Amino acid sequence: MSDVFNALSSPVRREILEMLKAQDMTAGEIADQLDVGKSTLSGHFNVLKAADLVSTSRSGTTITYSLNTSVVEDLLTSIVGLLSKNKEGKENA
Repeated sequence: MSDVFNALSSPVRREILEMLKAQDMTAGEIADQLDVGKSTLSGHFNVLKAADLVSTSRSGTTITYSLNTSVVEDLLTSIVGLLSKNKEGKENA
C-alpha cells in the first residue's frame, strides 16, 4: 500500500492516472500532453507500474498504458475503511 501512496504523491503521476481514467494511451500520447522530459516520464511510469496502478501492453516498440482499476478500487476501499473507524479503533455503526 505504501507504493500506492508514494505513486499518488506526485502531481505528474496523478495527472497521468487522470488521463488513463478516460482512455488507454501510449507513452507518446501521454508525453505529448505533459511538459516533462522523456527520461523523467519513464521514471514516473516505473513508479506507477511498481505500485500496480497501471498495466502495459507492447506492440512492436509502442507501449500502451492502462489504468489498473482493481488496485484503485482496493485503495478506495481501504481509505473508506480507515475513515469509518472512530478514535477507539472501532467501526462506526
